[in-house]
Amino acid sequence: MFKVWDIQRWLTIIFAIFLTSNSVHAAESAKTQSLTKASGKILVVMTNHSAYPTRSDKTGLWLTELTHFYDVALAAGYKMDFVSPLGGEVPLDERSLKSIYLDKSARNHLVDPAFIQLLKNTLSPSAINPSQYKAIYYTGGHGTMWDFPNNQSLQNISEQIYQQGGVVSAVCHGVGGLLPLQDENGKSLIANRTVTGFANIEETLSGIKSQVPFSLQNGLIERGAKYKQAFVPFTSYVVSDDRIITGQNPQSSKEIAEAVIKRLSTIQ
Repeated sequence: MFKVWDIQRWLTIIFAIFLTSNSVHAAESAKTQSLTKASGKILVVMTNHSAYPTRSDKTGLWLTELTHFYDVALAAGYKMDFVSPLGGEVPLDERSLKSIYLDKSARNHLVDPAFIQLLKNTLSPSAINPSQYKAIYYTGGHGTMWDFPNNQSLQNISEQIYQQGGVVSAVCHGVGGLLPLQDENGKSLIANRTVTGFANIEETLSGIKSQVPFSLQNGLIERGAKYKQAFVPFTSYVVSDDRIITGQNPQSSKEIAEAVIKRLSTIQ
């Protein structure tokens, strides 16, 4: 015969099982909702330009500015398409491939045939339907200074993504892709917006100041942007001004990815 304390014990056990079951179900439901919420596509822009005016080494995409963002966005459930001003192969900045700049993930991507094929066969702007994307992300590398700011097709794509409620983001020299962007009234999209990008002091310290066609920092200020930079050069620094998100340098790649994903989670 069950005693009162036996009944109470079994009721307690049953109740605990019920709570645990509900908690597991709630966790699974939240996980499913999170994955559903994170579905969507991000357009990643890379340079085709590899030549400096007088240096013998080559520029191009700064690799970790792609791989860091790619890893974070992929883990969050986003699909990505790669595009470049001309389409086709993307050159890799030679300095970005030095061991001091590469982490384990970047090294793994370099030996991944499928990933390398993506870099050799980027889409051209004419193949892009902006309505399919929730964000655009401009990667960096000095090559972007030549082929991002004056590409009308990329400009049109970015403007449409922004006007449809998407995020426009860029890191390092890739922020140059934001220079020509206009709002629906034909005014500079970055006017009176707080942004960052590769700083003049970093250009000097990197030894490339004499090679670039213009100063990115000055260009942003000339278009009415409120430029900010990290107190210490070459440290991660990201600025989020609503749906315009910018990172200062290669060290900012992971942080800007996290900022973009966070912002997208609030507008889907």
